[in-house]
Amino acid sequence: MSLAAPPLSLYVHMPWCVKKCPYCDFNSHGLRGEPPPYAAYVDLLLADLDADLRDFDAAVHDRGIVSVFFGGGTPSLFAPELIARFLDGARERLPFATDCEVTLETNPGTVEHGRFDGYLKTGVNRLSFGIQSFDDDKLKRLGRIHSAAEAEAAVKSAQDAGYSNLNLDLMYALPTQTLDGALADVERAVALSPTHISHYQLTLEPNTAFAANPPPLPDDDHAWAMQEACEARLAQAGYGQYEISAYAQPGRRCTHNLNYWQFGDYFGIGAGAHGKLSDAAAGTVYRRWKTRHPRAYMDAAGGPARIGGDGIVAADELPFEYMLNALRLIDGVPVADFAARTGLPLERIAAPLTEGRRRGWLTHDTRHLRTTALGQRFLNDVIASFLL
Repeated sequence: MSLAAPPLSLYVHMPWCVKKCPYCDFNSHGLRGEPPPYAAYVDLLLADLDADLRDFDAAVHDRGIVSVFFGGGTPSLFAPELIARFLDGARERLPFATDCEVTLETNPGTVEHGRFDGYLKTGVNRLSFGIQSFDDDKLKRLGRIHSAAEAEAAVKSAQDAGYSNLNLDLMYALPTQTLDGALADVERAVALSPTHISHYQLTLEPNTAFAANPPPLPDDDHAWAMQEACEARLAQAGYGQYEISAYAQPGRRCTHNLNYWQFGDYFGIGAGAHGKLSDAAAGTVYRRWKTRHPRAYMDAAGGPARIGGDGIVAADELPFEYMLNALRLIDGVPVADFAARTGLPLERIAAPLTEGRRRGWLTHDTRHLRTTALGQRFLNDVIASFLL
């Protein structure tokens, strides 16, 4: 089977935040002492991109960038002129699609509301607000530095500045949260009329403060009841669920995240960033990740030491890697995409497909790889069945 060259995105990691949240297992580092060297970091991001472009020139083949995502940490700690410096440099190195989606994550507790028009001028056309809850008590328990009122004010300020494409991150199954409390968060989010809502369960991740000292969380049955009730309310408000934790108004699905879930390609630039690139000519899928600590990453100055690890994904690992992403999509993916994105014949996964359908986890639609409602509830088990 031949491997196709999928869409290409760019992920840019900004590792600093004001304060590390107790549930967070991302590569983020709270501010301490002197301010981080923001400008120097942006210059090294471009050096990192240059090095990756040299290494993967054969795989890229002048493919256009369909999306850029500034994640963190808290990217809105970087002033608009620094975001512009990176985007201008990236555009000089790579062709951007005319409708390229450019997302910046922002924390309502750190943004300067006057900056939103500045970000808009740089080409950032989508903002993602890490709100998590509109309950001040829950925000305090989560270690967030903003209040519910500040969150609402930040969203409205972005809209006033001209932003029409906004995502709000919400969590459910928070410490001591009730079903009514979870629904109240959704109501306040919907009232702000964002185009997209990410709604996901709080989980205890290893090496976090919450894992060391777990808060009182709702049990699995209560968490499932919250998920179902919130899904129904979001649907009623016009937000279609297209991924396990993603809901969007018509035509407003996130291009960047869809590219991940459809096993597309992306450069991973910045401290701890992960990338994935397909070399159609060689028939290989390659993963690379950067060294995690910002200081070590910066000391590497775009050199080989910036790489934390890399290598070709083994053929027997590709089915699991593919399904880990694709089966999160509510509508699934065309069956033909499996071969196009992995280079493997469908027969390679015949056994787990048959077993998944027998268990009622996967639909019997031979044109799509898609989970049933039961499969969505036991998604981890479904995905694990593709560990060959």
